[in-house]
Amino acid sequence: MDGKNDMGVFVKSQEKAGGESGQKAEERPAQEAAGEMPGRAARQDLWKYCTWAHYSQMILSFRLLGDNDWPDEKVLSCLYALSNHTEKHYEKIRIPKKGGGFRVLKAPDPLLKYVQKNLLHHVLEGLSLSDRAAAYHKKGDGGALCGTVENASAHRNKPLVLKLDIENFFGNITFPMVLHHVFSVRYFPPAVGNLLASLCCCGEYLPQGAPTSPAVSNLVMKPFDEHMEKWCRCREIVYSRYCDDLTFSGCFDPGETMKKTEGFLGVMGFELNRKKTRILSKASRQTVTGLVVNEKVQPSREYRRRLRQEIYYCRKFGVEEHIRHVREQKTFPNREEDSQNGSQRGSQCRRAPVLHSLLGKVNYVRLTCPEDVWFAEAEKWLREQLLQGADEDGKKDDEKKL
Repeated sequence: MDGKNDMGVFVKSQEKAGGESGQKAEERPAQEAAGEMPGRAARQDLWKYCTWAHYSQMILSFRLLGDNDWPDEKVLSCLYALSNHTEKHYEKIRIPKKGGGFRVLKAPDPLLKYVQKNLLHHVLEGLSLSDRAAAYHKKGDGGALCGTVENASAHRNKPLVLKLDIENFFGNITFPMVLHHVFSVRYFPPAVGNLLASLCCCGEYLPQGAPTSPAVSNLVMKPFDEHMEKWCRCREIVYSRYCDDLTFSGCFDPGETMKKTEGFLGVMGFELNRKKTRILSKASRQTVTGLVVNEKVQPSREYRRRLRQEIYYCRKFGVEEHIRHVREQKTFPNREEDSQNGSQRGSQCRRAPVLHSLLGKVNYVRLTCPEDVWFAEAEKWLREQLLQGADEDGKKDDEKKL
């Protein structure tokens, strides 16, 4: 096995072989989610004739440290050293939330991040997901990334929308869950599975901030997604999951759906965040992953109006002047430093990031409103401003060299 495609072929061949006593996945969701499926010891017998040399070759085939000239023993020693002390390779980062407070992320150091990226591309991306998972993966083979637009589109023009949120999603995904659902003995020898699961976790939990965590979370939630999709399909309910956001739409009893969802999440060790539960009728504004879905899937009217206003000010008064105006309305920790060094230079330093931010927002709007002429022209202007700025920076660099 070498890389993503080989891993995918290997997994599919194992699935065709009958897997766990011939049972279909949809017939065993609660047992599988809880990690209580019978026959685990029998499946471990699949690997009883494998030696340490076989395990080592399997690990090396994933190229977790890339292509290098290291001896095999050195590569394996490095990987096991990382896996035994992963918590020492993370740094806590605090990200401000829109509603106040902070979200704490755990960012891996360069070495562990490099290994995790290879693990993601060479192993995890070859494993199949539920089609109800709408985040962190590509559509089909080599297709575009799934995202908020695809997730919201499934719930367009529905009489009722129910939105649920999983409490402390990544923090409640434990090492045993990762080992059982992602690196099961069905596909990996125990020694290999333990190593890979350890490289994905920080201690006993899945860290929010590692490049492997989104894909791992989708794989852990696969039994839940498949079970909920089957249950909802029988009741003509549309279900999708975007990370920890669960959305249901159609004509249904929200109380019954919440009870069913909460019960199955409880089996897996999750809880609902009741504060974020929303029941939205057709008479109210129905939003799914930030997009209005009442009739047409698009960002809210307020979002589009604010974006138009911001771009209008940039075009009329100039980007630098707009930045200075915005800074006067907010408190910046480096305001005193900027005033000493000159506010103009501070504005110029922020010009490119502001333009990139605006361009990203315009592209977001145009994903759902490609026919909007105003935003199409705004995108063209923003790209021209970025090119102009790049040319000016290039001239300055040439002048410095002279």
